[in-house]
Amino acid sequence: MQTRTPLFTPVLIVGCVIILTGFAIRASFGVFQIPIAEDFGWLRSEFSLAIAIQNLAWGIGQPIFGAIAEKLGDRRAIVMGAVIYALGLVLSSFAVTPLAHQVFEIFVGFGIAGTGFGVILAVVGRASSDANRSMSLAIATAAGSAGQVFGAPLAEYLLGFMTWQGVFVVFAAAILLVLLFLPFMRVPTPVASKTELQASMGAILLKAFRDPSYTMIFLGFFSCGYQLGFITAHFPAFVTEMCGAIVPGGALHSLGITTTSTLGAVAISLIGLANIGGTLMAGWLGNRVSKKYLLAGIYTLRTFVAAAFILTPMTPATVILFSVSMGALWLATVPLTSGLIAHLYGLRYMGTLYGIVFFSHQLGSFMGVWLGGRMYDLYGSYTAVWWIGIGVGAFSALIHLPVREKRTEIMI
Repeated sequence: MQTRTPLFTPVLIVGCVIILTGFAIRASFGVFQIPIAEDFGWLRSEFSLAIAIQNLAWGIGQPIFGAIAEKLGDRRAIVMGAVIYALGLVLSSFAVTPLAHQVFEIFVGFGIAGTGFGVILAVVGRASSDANRSMSLAIATAAGSAGQVFGAPLAEYLLGFMTWQGVFVVFAAAILLVLLFLPFMRVPTPVASKTELQASMGAILLKAFRDPSYTMIFLGFFSCGYQLGFITAHFPAFVTEMCGAIVPGGALHSLGITTTSTLGAVAISLIGLANIGGTLMAGWLGNRVSKKYLLAGIYTLRTFVAAAFILTPMTPATVILFSVSMGALWLATVPLTSGLIAHLYGLRYMGTLYGIVFFSHQLGSFMGVWLGGRMYDLYGSYTAVWWIGIGVGAFSALIHLPVREKRTEIMI
């Protein structure tokens, strides 16, 4: 009689706590756009570049931490990531020039890499049975969305009675506190096949690099990063400045959302809240429907949602509708992309392979964040950057269609 493997394991639970905390902090950075710019009299592009560099450093660090986890151990990689994350936040709290912020955000980006999807999803994937893997990856990804629900409103709340520097220090303490849960994260023996265990990292990487499907997955993930990076960094400011006024006595006003600044922070929270359901649904469907067609469908829907929003006058109602709609599609690509990589190339070096693909995601994120600030300073509008995101989203929808889903054996 075959024993049924439980879905919720200590590895999954602790992984969710780490991702939730790390993403709560990361998702809050858009809230600091206006306070920091006003504090120092900087152009919007100055702090935007710092966030963009953070995202690029995250992308560069992801395959590095994936390889560290696979060579030295997952928990060591996570500890390194948390310490670097906290160091970057503390140093940023003392920064008084744009260059200092931009340099210190490199530490934050590498810290996110060590505590984020690349390392955690690889551990969760190895700890899960074949039947549970897609759903386990979705639950861990949804934890990132849960962090986004709390991160931006928490930052907005803390800014009400402390400086942005103080908030950075509080967040640094929070990422270090999650290390208390690490002893419960008992890393399992890999469930990889004998062939995978015998194959070297070089052989696996060479196989992937020669595979056109891996290249298409790499290129397709760019638009996901572009859209998520731009919206996370600039949407709160976009809503603050461009949204129609909140009507006194209306539904939002009665909930305490009385300014467009508060609405901008709540919008990021709503995106995260809606994505919990969207990501879990993607994970459930990932075991039942072709992953590449699900990915193509998600990118297509994102394209239509973004186009409809920018073509419609911005009101509190359209902000809420957009946030819920885009949120349902927000991180739904992550369990499908990571699951597809695990299926095609095995579990042994999943962290490194996903980390390399994730670099494309973060390169897109860098472009979305940086272009958002740069073009705002030049034109006083986010419209052009928004339409570029719509274009790359359509490209990603198309490029996933030829991806193969049949696994080939590894030659050693």
